[in-house]
Amino acid sequence: MEKLSGKDRILISVMLFSMFFGAGNLIFPTFLGYSAGTHTFLSLAGFIVTAVGLPVMVVMAIAVHGTAENLNQKVHPHFAVLFPVVIYLCIGPGLAIPRAATIAYEMGMKPFLGEGAAAQPAALGLYSILFFGIVLWLSLSPSKLIDRLGKVLAPVTLTILAILFVKKLFTPSASLGAPAEIYETNSFFQGFLDGYLTMDALGAMAFGVLITNTVRSRGMTTPKQISRSMITVGIGAGVLLAAVYSILAYLGASSAGYGKAANGAEVLTLLTSRLFGDAGIVILGVLFTLACLSVSIGLVIACSQYFSNLLPALSYRLWAAVFTLASMLIANLGLNQILSISVPILSMVYPILVVLVVIGLMERVFKEHQPVYYMAVLFTGVYSIAEFLNTSLLKGSLDSVIHAIPLSEQGIGWLLPAVVGAAAGYGMSVYKKRRVYVQR
Repeated sequence: MEKLSGKDRILISVMLFSMFFGAGNLIFPTFLGYSAGTHTFLSLAGFIVTAVGLPVMVVMAIAVHGTAENLNQKVHPHFAVLFPVVIYLCIGPGLAIPRAATIAYEMGMKPFLGEGAAAQPAALGLYSILFFGIVLWLSLSPSKLIDRLGKVLAPVTLTILAILFVKKLFTPSASLGAPAEIYETNSFFQGFLDGYLTMDALGAMAFGVLITNTVRSRGMTTPKQISRSMITVGIGAGVLLAAVYSILAYLGASSAGYGKAANGAEVLTLLTSRLFGDAGIVILGVLFTLACLSVSIGLVIACSQYFSNLLPALSYRLWAAVFTLASMLIANLGLNQILSISVPILSMVYPILVVLVVIGLMERVFKEHQPVYYMAVLFTGVYSIAEFLNTSLLKGSLDSVIHAIPLSEQGIGWLLPAVVGAAAGYGMSVYKKRRVYVQR
């Protein structure tokens, strides 16, 4: 077989979409539309760059280099171990999986509890035991992932979204509202930063092994076949994500007249209640629960496969149990605590990933100039860590230094350090090659 069949391309693309599409993917584009109002289109464009374009680029970069490890090795062998571990912990028990579980509880269970029961920590505890029990059970058989996600959970999720969209099209609504302050003058870049919060680019790096194994199971054996197939399914998943994000942004933007909302979950609650009455809460609960289950299962499998290869003393099944238990414990800290640490950590990790992927896609240009990789990543990392420390620990004491760097106020101050680092690396490589040539 030279390439994936049409059916397999669709199924694997839908499977990858469902692993990406969790609760955050429902909340963030919806709230973007609600907040951006008349600037929704421009903000959505920025959001799609980081929430869709970047994950697809990650999949393509992995395809070009064969594996995520090969790409990371271009920087340094130690980096090839440390950086993936950071990514897996972020998208695994550290942030993404607990966030998915707590949002599933907030939207799928809490509305049906009485005020007294909902206020008890035990309610979240009992729910998380049930939620993670299902996650672990379905994660123990990764070979059945396509059947469970691509054929069941994802189609149901997409069907519910389609029903919401069609119903909203035929329901009169007020015109779009005025944009919130942060979207009024910085629409594109604010959307760009909002896209970080989905964590899909980090997920794409982690899902690389899973996608490769799935493609191999469909008869793709040569590096060329695997690479081409990964790019195809990556683009397919990206198209689905972009379409769904556009629908959600539209739903959020057209719901501005329904009441005040502090986040995307509240916007969707207002919307479904207006469209379907009390039944809307049930629909929304099912939607969030399925999305959160899908992404949690995919992440537990990806993390367990990686760590069982990195530290084979524990089997895949034991790693799956470890990550499920750790995620359940952290989930019980509560949604607000988890979200409060997400933004600064992601703002530190994402720029490094962006720079690595962009240079990785330019492999033909920099193949003979490896210093470009580690110098660009080094300069980006120094800036990102300094910004993280300034925001999280130093209470803005480095603002004068950070803000002196171009584009820092737009959230992409790492761009100039990355370019300077890449140029320095290229110069080092050229100088070294000329020196060797002269000595000969």
